[in-house]
Amino acid sequence: MTIEKDGVKLTFYQEEFKQNLEYDLPEDQANFTGLPLEALEKCKIEDDRHPVVILYQNKPSGFFVLHGWEGVKLYSDNKDAILVRAYSINPEYQGKGIAKASLALLPSFVKENFPDKNEIILGVNFNNKHAQQVYLKTGFIDKGHRIMGTKGEQFVYHLPL
Repeated sequence: MTIEKDGVKLTFYQEEFKQNLEYDLPEDQANFTGLPLEALEKCKIEDDRHPVVILYQNKPSGFFVLHGWEGVKLYSDNKDAILVRAYSINPEYQGKGIAKASLALLPSFVKENFPDKNEIILGVNFNNKHAQQVYLKTGFIDKGHRIMGTKGEQFVYHLPL
């Protein structure tokens, strides 16, 4: 199922997208997220990781993983939640509103493909101010929960479905 808004679509990863996901991120972004190809390797060995491609004008422009309970349990006790991880936009496409549009599409995409889920959660690094703003502007809520991640303290954000 593909969901679309403002030229932005979310769709599950297909092998044909791989070469367009071979991008690097600026250091200030790379410190906080995994690169698509690294994340895809983990998806191959863990069944509850679902890679999603962000298309902009039908071109792969970003990527993230929806991770089931094995990922969620580090952030929440809600077994009906799904975790967003390894979220990134190719630097070539940044500044076009793709992140905002893709996150606006996310609840519909999750409801359509994971109907048993009632919440989307994610961890965002304390020092990643730009990402915090984008997530909060697109409906995620900071309920005050914090965890210590591999790269420092993280806010846990929630988006009820």
